[in-house]
Amino acid sequence: MIIVLILLFLGLLALAVPVAHVLVIASGGALLWGGQVPLMLLAQQMVGETQSFPMLALPFFILAGSLMMSGRLGEALIGFATELVQRFRGGLGSVSVVGSCVFGGVSGSAVADATALGGMLIPWQKRQGYPGGFTAANNAASASIAILIPPSIPFILYSLVSGVSVAHLFVAGVLPGLILTTGFVTVCNLSARLRGFPHNDQAFDWPKCRRLFVSALPALVMPILILVLLRFGFATPTEVSAIAVFYALAVGVFVYSDMTVGRFINALIAAGVATGVVMLVIMGSSAVGWLMTFAQVPQRFAAWSLETLQEPWLIILAMNFIMLVAGMFIDLPAAILLLGPIFVPLANAIGLDLTQLGLIMVLNLAVGLYTPPVGTTLFISASIARVSIIAASRELWPFYLVAISSVIAFSYLPFLTL
Repeated sequence: MIIVLILLFLGLLALAVPVAHVLVIASGGALLWGGQVPLMLLAQQMVGETQSFPMLALPFFILAGSLMMSGRLGEALIGFATELVQRFRGGLGSVSVVGSCVFGGVSGSAVADATALGGMLIPWQKRQGYPGGFTAANNAASASIAILIPPSIPFILYSLVSGVSVAHLFVAGVLPGLILTTGFVTVCNLSARLRGFPHNDQAFDWPKCRRLFVSALPALVMPILILVLLRFGFATPTEVSAIAVFYALAVGVFVYSDMTVGRFINALIAAGVATGVVMLVIMGSSAVGWLMTFAQVPQRFAAWSLETLQEPWLIILAMNFIMLVAGMFIDLPAAILLLGPIFVPLANAIGLDLTQLGLIMVLNLAVGLYTPPVGTTLFISASIARVSIIAASRELWPFYLVAISSVIAFSYLPFLTL
């Protein structure tokens, strides 16, 4: 049954069928082939996975991000990030990196980040003389920072399959997000120095920076508010997500005064579509996960790994390799929901903290967002920059170097996470 599941999964992926549909069709086909369990149980498992109170945090956080990323707030964030770093070498490129770090505290989505920031910054950077391939690579890689800064949709999904506290995952994601931001800014700086990118050397305007900081402050406060409420137990993740929606509405109505009925409806529609896509992936992944559990795949994989590799550091290395490869072909939400149930028992067996596992899983799969052949943020960024995927991919190697170094550090230095 599992062999049929794998063959159907790989075959449908090769035919470019959407991942959510692949998961449902492959699990249903494998179950019919096996004939051991009624198909109705699979449908019940798929629906049952969505009937969870913590699951409400997903649509609320997505809606909060949709409300805050449109309107004047986005302009304020970009203005503040630009004023902060543009005078340094590679500063025009660093705006994308710092902007992604800041936007990550609002959207929690790398795809939304790549689309929103790329649409504003890539054409501007090209007009200033930056190569199109570099602007696309920079935007694609930087967007991955958004899924590490709270609120993070991938961390919420990992929490569902591992039972780890969302609050612990959100707190653990802050340092990696800041380290990646620093590393990518360094890449922009060195690239500008070595390749002679244009440089804005105007004097730092403190009054203007303070004014822009105040204008962007409502967005900058949001991730801090979420962390405080969760860390000190003032509210559950679901309650915090609802608070985030009301906060976004209040900011749009009372601070920026640009919240209209039309904009609110558009945000509702966008959040509904995004939630529907994620929920379909969750349903399909729960079906596949249930079949793998029924066939005792996680337990067998853990036993094989312990018997074959033996050393914990080798097992962690193998897990990283599998996650990196999976991220190249499978969308991030589906990869988390598929790999989580397999790796959680193995992590428990070797004494790897589950919060640390969640962090290195998201870090690994984030690399897949800008790695061909799937590379969602890479395709988005290349399309905005109007360059080929090959041209953008050639510029990615220094970003890969920073990302893989971060993966290794957080895999083997648990104090960075815990």
